[in-house]
Amino acid sequence: MTERTSTRIRGIHRVSPPSSALRGRVVVAAVAVGAFAAAAAGQTLKAGQSPDVTPLADSKDASAAIGIGGDASAAAPEILTVAKVSAAPQESQKILASDKIVQARAEKLAAEAAERNRPRYVQPAQGRLTSGFGARWGTTHYGLDIANRIGTPIVAVADGTVIEAGPASGFGLWVRIQHADGTISVYGHMDTFSVHEGEQVRAGEQIARMGSRGYSTGPHLHFEIWDPSGMKVNPRPWLAEHGITF
Repeated sequence: MTERTSTRIRGIHRVSPPSSALRGRVVVAAVAVGAFAAAAAGQTLKAGQSPDVTPLADSKDASAAIGIGGDASAAAPEILTVAKVSAAPQESQKILASDKIVQARAEKLAAEAAERNRPRYVQPAQGRLTSGFGARWGTTHYGLDIANRIGTPIVAVADGTVIEAGPASGFGLWVRIQHADGTISVYGHMDTFSVHEGEQVRAGEQIARMGSRGYSTGPHLHFEIWDPSGMKVNPRPWLAEHGITF
């Protein structure tokens, strides 16, 4: 009795082998899985991958390689620093241009002020008046003699145009300047001159240096004024009318 019971208990734990129908279904499922895997591999090859490509070691490396995670220090793409475009150079250029405009304007205003304030008539040379207009030594002296050292600057008495510069009988060298109203100023006995015919000169601009050429008893400037008709007039009253006295 006891032995029969023991045999029954051992029989309870035995597993019956699968039926032939079940085995058939398992085989069919395996074949289907293999076919699906083969189809997937074919699609991968069509996409341009070589079948000889060695797979990545693990999913961590694969993620890093395509930039979506993983170990960034191993395979992450390099990030380049792009310099930001700054508006500072453009602003500097605007400020510089503005400064240039302001400077040009200031220079223009200064030039206009200098033009307004500059003298229109000046003494033709510095020195001592040694002879005036009128009778002298039995003749007529038609100008003023201003004595000084050789080389003393001689300047234009007023704005005008040089109508002659060079040798002249009795004067050695002379310069003649015609002014806006037709008056002509004459400078004689100079040692050298620095202007030429047709040149525009301004009051106070140097035109020559004092000398003793021609009929002269010593270094001086012989200065004459001719009115618009060509008549020689006394320079002293003419100079006084324009604020110049000796």
